[in-house]
Amino acid sequence: MPTDERKTPREVQRVRDMPAPRKSEGAAGGAAQRIFAWPYRAILAFLLWTGIRPWQLTLLSLLLNVVSGVLILAGSWAWAGVALIIGGTFDVMDGSVARHRGEVRRSGAFMDSVLDRVSDMILFGCLYWYLAGQGEELAATLALITLVVSLAVSHVRAEAEAAKVVLTEGMFQRLERVIALAVGLLVPGMMLPVLVVLAVLGTATAAQRSFLAVRGA
Repeated sequence: MPTDERKTPREVQRVRDMPAPRKSEGAAGGAAQRIFAWPYRAILAFLLWTGIRPWQLTLLSLLLNVVSGVLILAGSWAWAGVALIIGGTFDVMDGSVARHRGEVRRSGAFMDSVLDRVSDMILFGCLYWYLAGQGEELAATLALITLVVSLAVSHVRAEAEAAKVVLTEGMFQRLERVIALAVGLLVPGMMLPVLVVLAVLGTATAAQRSFLAVRGA
């Protein structure tokens, strides 16, 4: 009697058979690809075994970023950092799961991009609100600048792609923002230096992308 040899979503995947993470074009891309190669493969194998869908991971990432924002407002920064890291992991893995299953869709990429912007607005908006309420005017201003710059970096890419210019470069993209913000939340006294880095390098990235977009148009 013939057997059905097709793979099912819950089939156990071997970690060593999983693809390596894609290299981000940002400053932390190469290091992150090397350091997190095996954890990435293990998480991908587990997620494929669970049968979870890419869009569910995208929504879970948004939910955890909302939780992180609420915890920032409550002053529980360490837990906010933990929620941010888990949410960032889901954000990385949704595209990986989609590619492995052959479920890459333009609608999924669109939803992922839009919800990433919503997450940025929630995180840095809550951070600005908390810092302003604590009377930390400089840090609050830097949080607001980072929010505006992060949206500008994404908007420049969207406008470039609308003009048929392929634009993936950028030394400080969302991966770098999430890593930096997690450090600021988890390490006491690091938020102000982190916000300085986010504001300065984020502005430089927006300028870099604008230059490349104009040159390529």
